[in-house]
Amino acid sequence: MATKHEQIIEYITSLAVGEKISVRSIAKALTVSEGTAYRAIKEAENKGLVSTIERVGTIRIEKKKKENIEKLTYAEVVNIVDGQVLGGREGLHKTLNRFVIGAMKLDAMMRYVEAGNLLIVGNRDQVHKVGLEAGAAVLITGGFDTSEEAKALADELALPIISTSYDTFTVAAMINRAIYDQLIKKEIVLVDDVLIPFQDTYYMTTQNTVDKWHDLNEKTGHSRYPVIDQNLKIKGMVAAKDVLGATKQTPIEKVMTGNPITVNERTSVAAAAHVMVWEGIELLPVIDSQRKLLGVISRQDVLKALQMVQRQPHIGETIEDIVTSRIRDISTEELLFECEVTPQMTNQLGTISYGVITTLVTEVGRRVLRKFKKGDLVVENITLYFIKPVQIDSIMTIQPKILESGRRNGKIDVELYHNGDIVGKALMMAQLID
Repeated sequence: MATKHEQIIEYITSLAVGEKISVRSIAKALTVSEGTAYRAIKEAENKGLVSTIERVGTIRIEKKKKENIEKLTYAEVVNIVDGQVLGGREGLHKTLNRFVIGAMKLDAMMRYVEAGNLLIVGNRDQVHKVGLEAGAAVLITGGFDTSEEAKALADELALPIISTSYDTFTVAAMINRAIYDQLIKKEIVLVDDVLIPFQDTYYMTTQNTVDKWHDLNEKTGHSRYPVIDQNLKIKGMVAAKDVLGATKQTPIEKVMTGNPITVNERTSVAAAAHVMVWEGIELLPVIDSQRKLLGVISRQDVLKALQMVQRQPHIGETIEDIVTSRIRDISTEELLFECEVTPQMTNQLGTISYGVITTLVTEVGRRVLRKFKKGDLVVENITLYFIKPVQIDSIMTIQPKILESGRRNGKIDVELYHNGDIVGKALMMAQLID
């Protein structure tokens, strides 16, 4: 039987897109406490099922597919620009295709405005109406209001009119930044993208005996299985080493490993890989917030996904991408790298930040080990010493030395120089992924 929390999520999922909900209405409809309703609504928001807007409330929105994540809903735009909805609240769940800045005469402007657009414009009441009639939502900059006629038209067409105190340039930059952030998120492969779903997962229950393990092993050729109870909640993992020497009538609960390490569907594949390598795990159960089994991920699938990601062109650039792209290999007889300190790499004092130094050391260590070993690495420990600050626009020279390179581990000493003077030193230890 589903828990109250799960019933609320199912209820929210069943609601029509655009429908407004509240903690009080959910609590009343499903006879649950307001605290339970609040927590379920927050989870629904994390899942992309609803969006909460100040002065408007929480509305059911359409969950976006991963490939369309770079598109924003009007509800998200309201939150991005800290806007106020003047009309057309019923259309906040809709997705915008692109935004158009109305900085020209009306006739010229309307050549670019289409249905599904967001027209960004100042206090031009006539433009607001014409934009709505063309099927576009309207974002008014400068904190201005609009006419009652335009508000009524927005309500009739279910197209939002939003007002923000920011100017047009700032608003465009904020929306662009939000889309850019979404593109970066799109590139991050999650467990949800690679998991073997529950219906395709081989598992055992707490009622089974070791005999069931032997049946599954013969049928599938696999040796590791999650163990769940009658409510589908994860209770343990069982592998070949656990059943070794046990009779076929032994209850599986007696031999399984209880309280196994798990991940959820929103965990990144990189984080899952780190756990699997660090703990020496071949199979990880994927669970929801109620610890119900959603499926499993294998170490092989995780590493394949990471290799695929590395071969894909990047659209959104993270700070780490910016830093690593500045590193140049200038090795001749000895290993040597060079990096220019750009404005993005500095702290509030205009000197290179601690986090950037850590990224430089990690990336140089990765590149050096790749010269001798195929695969990737998981950093175990970095000991870092700042000796002198490095100013913006400086050129740093990075000299790594491999202290030890085994089959599974590597130790690297890294020295950082500026104008011939040592400015930093680090010792990095890492596990190697085959």
